Amino acid sequence: MIAKLAKQEFGLNLLKGKKALIASRLSKRLSAKNIDSIPVYLENIVKKGDLEEKNHLITALTTNVTSFFREPHHFEYLTDHLSEKKSGESRIRLWSAGCSSGQEPYSMAMTTLDALGNSSHRDVKLLATDIDQKILETAQRGIYSKEVLESIPADKKKYTKDTADQTETFAMCETVRSLISFAQLNLIEQWPFKGPFDAIFCRNVTIYFDTETQKVLWQRFADMLCPGGILCIGHSERLSGPATSQLKNVGVTSYQKI
Repeated sequence: MIAKLAKQEFGLNLLKGKKALIASRLSKRLSAKNIDSIPVYLENIVKKGDLEEKNHLITALTTNVTSFFREPHHFEYLTDHLSEKKSGESRIRLWSAGCSSGQEPYSMAMTTLDALGNSSHRDVKLLATDIDQKILETAQRGIYSKEVLESIPADKKKYTKDTADQTETFAMCETVRSLISFAQLNLIEQWPFKGPFDAIFCRNVTIYFDTETQKVLWQRFADMLCPGGILCIGHSERLSGPATSQLKNVGVTSYQKI
């Protein structure tokens, strides 16, 4: 029943080996809601259309593993790509599709600011979306444990600032935060924007979808890119379907629209 609901509501393709893990995650929620079984819990979600509980379910179904500047070759490529636009058009649009707790879009924003130099005269915006509303709230706060500060390169730490609890946490500065708009989005549903984007990062997201859904998403991403725009995907993902005729490989899991 969990797998069926995950497919119907979110397009997620749950592997059999994940069911025990998800059931374990849901057990705490069942206890909090004083519900005896997972089928009853899921039935309540479907019948009542409880958005808050759907958000709790999404959190249980997905794994939010991320870090600042994860897979650094993508940010090196983004730097090169944006540096070519220094004296070009003023409009720059980026998208972090599956932004999790925010480290990816903040890394993209820091990279963009450095690559473009003085961007005050430019129209630069970064869209960060995720299906999980709870994890988006963490991303929007932009406050992280000091333990992960070392994953931010030394030349990018200028985009961070101390918090009141400076021994335990740090925050992203307003210069970075102002570039990013966070929004909840289910990738298999209609997208309420038209693009085009200069760069799209969708990394380790399509692993939750079946092969046919992946092909559809790759094509939709390709359609959203401007000519010469780039798509960066996860290390375990492979481009497939019609999009392969529109996107050429230009680096490790990095593609450019022909």
